Amino acid sequence: MQTAKTSTTPLRQLALHSTTTCSSHATTYGKCILAAYTDVRKDSCKQEFEKFGQCLREAMKRKW
Repeated sequence: MQTAKTSTTPLRQLALHSTTTCSSHATTYGKCILAAYTDVRKDSCKQEFEKFGQCLREAMKRKW
């Protein structure tokens, strides 16, 4: 049985992948949000968000 410190929960996996595997996509999305935060419009950073989300989904897939 794994302990809480060593177990790989989905939330821990998400945190790991969002800060390592998908960091370039996260940075691009964050820069887009930062540039548009004073004039927020629907879908203004949609493309960047979709790329970041796709990266996370791919990174989170379990390999059986």
